[in-house]
Amino acid sequence: MKIAKIEAGGADVAIVSSSEIVIEDVQSALDLIATVHYETGCDRIILNKSLVSESFFDLKTRLAGEILQKFINYRVKLAIVGDFSVYSSKSLKDFIYESNNGKDIFFLPTEEQAIEKLSRLK
Repeated sequence: MKIAKIEAGGADVAIVSSSEIVIEDVQSALDLIATVHYETGCDRIILNKSLVSESFFDLKTRLAGEILQKFINYRVKLAIVGDFSVYSSKSLKDFIYESNNGKDIFFLPTEEQAIEKLSRLK
């Protein structure tokens, strides 16, 4: 796993890249939060959806809710970047819509949009 720290709009943002899945379960999400904080001090994280287990996007597993609650509890803002149109679930589309209208978790098509969104948050 590689973590790049950038500054955008006065905010530090960590961009995580890897050749492997980084978030598979709640514990791996907590590990990511801790690692990013330890290595960069950032509380804003961007990662590609390919780094997140597919079970995350199946809301019946409840994995998305459990994982995202950890990010909220630890006051870490998260942007997951990728093409979410491949998912046909109306529940997931609603979940993504609601998340994108919040202030903590975002599902965006490009890294540039994620950087812009996270840099504007208070």
